Amino acid sequence: MDDGVIQEVLKNIGEVLQLSPQQTSDAFGDYWVNTYAAKHYKSYYYGINSAKAMIMKIDSIHEQVTKIIPNARPPRFDVEEIDEHTLKARYKSHRKMIDFYIGLVKGVGKFFKTPVQVKKLSEEYVEIRFG
Repeated sequence: MDDGVIQEVLKNIGEVLQLSPQQTSDAFGDYWVNTYAAKHYKSYYYGINSAKAMIMKIDSIHEQVTKIIPNARPPRFDVEEIDEHTLKARYKSHRKMIDFYIGLVKGVGKFFKTPVQVKKLSEEYVEIRFG
């Protein structure tokens, strides 16, 4: 499905439910991580025991996805560990959907029962704090 269509559907859902764009992105991230992916992509969760570990592994998961799904173009990530509680992630995608990444990161925190604060630094970078 075209990214523009997905963005338009989510925008309309937000308007109907009277949610801000970030609230809509957060709801999507929560659903994707805690319901959809947890059910349909269980193997990607095996061996991961923390929110930080999952976030650091997302790029390799997306790399695997490009090998098994024809024409898949998921975003890619460079993740740098600033200290034991902080990551800086670079979102690399033509999609310009960093707000959805932020929602997904929050969903990962919920899945692992870890408080996560995400600060958008730019349209490419976010800071992620755990605890």
